[in-house]
Amino acid sequence: MRKRLKTWISISGRKVRLGEKSIIMGIVNVTPDSFSDGGRYFHPANAVRHGLSLAQAGADWIDIGGESTRPGALPITAAEEIRRVIPVIRGIRARLPNLPISIDTTKAEVAEQAVRAGANILNDISGLRFDPGIAGVARTHHVPLILMHSRGRPATMQRKPFVKSIWRSLNQGLGVSVRRALSLGVHRSQLILDPGLGFGKSRRQNFEILANLHQLQGFGLPILAGASRKSFIQAVASGAGMAPGPATRGQIWPLTGPAQRKGAGGPDSLSTRKTLKIDDLGLMDFADAAMAAVSILSGAHIIRVHNVKAVLPAVRLADTLLATLT
Repeated sequence: MRKRLKTWISISGRKVRLGEKSIIMGIVNVTPDSFSDGGRYFHPANAVRHGLSLAQAGADWIDIGGESTRPGALPITAAEEIRRVIPVIRGIRARLPNLPISIDTTKAEVAEQAVRAGANILNDISGLRFDPGIAGVARTHHVPLILMHSRGRPATMQRKPFVKSIWRSLNQGLGVSVRRALSLGVHRSQLILDPGLGFGKSRRQNFEILANLHQLQGFGLPILAGASRKSFIQAVASGAGMAPGPATRGQIWPLTGPAQRKGAGGPDSLSTRKTLKIDDLGLMDFADAAMAAVSILSGAHIIRVHNVKAVLPAVRLADTLLATLT
């Protein structure tokens, strides 16, 4: 455990200090097939209400996404993504004019329309690999740009062979993303890095990243960590351990579903192992709170989570512990 890098980032002309108090980013999935909420917020009105409730619970930022990026997810058109997210961005912005809102997209066309609708942060899970035009949107509108590390695309990322050295992959991949952003006119002060937990990494590699997150401070940029409700967290919290078998590699376990209720699933399913079900005792909220604290103590400035209320006490405790470091 060590002190976090302290820096500033500008959002809509306001400077935000990073490194003293953790930023909580609440997630709003405007998708019909989200692994975390099963499409509960696919209707714009439901998504707006959810975003407002996350802010009321203590979210500092809201992250809105209209395209699923879970393992195995297929891409959608820019037009469909725009149709999903723009009413939600406008609805939240109308009620909370000063709340930072990020758009989770890999498409420049979506990013442009989102900023025009009121978003003021861009969150690109591809780190400019899919559409470098997103850098132009960040440059033109002077908004922060989150560059995430990922391998492959969501449809296939967990089927590819995992790299031998995850830190070499992270440093090389994020380095390419940062250099590309700078070459396209984005100022370094606009950039935030995300190691991409769960995106093309083995279960063990995800924990290696969490345990050594401070290593990314070598870039001199703010760090975002998004472990919330990822399958590797669900697996270990439920007692599966670190090494998934062939039948479960890359598998996403829903929070509630037939595999938990009826005993369905492969040989490594929760029910056949007689371990806690994902929805027992709010297990995932406890696990997410633990991972939020771990991420902060390892160097993260921003935590991307689903249940803000559940993780807020852990975030406060982790911040307080860091504040005592000399």
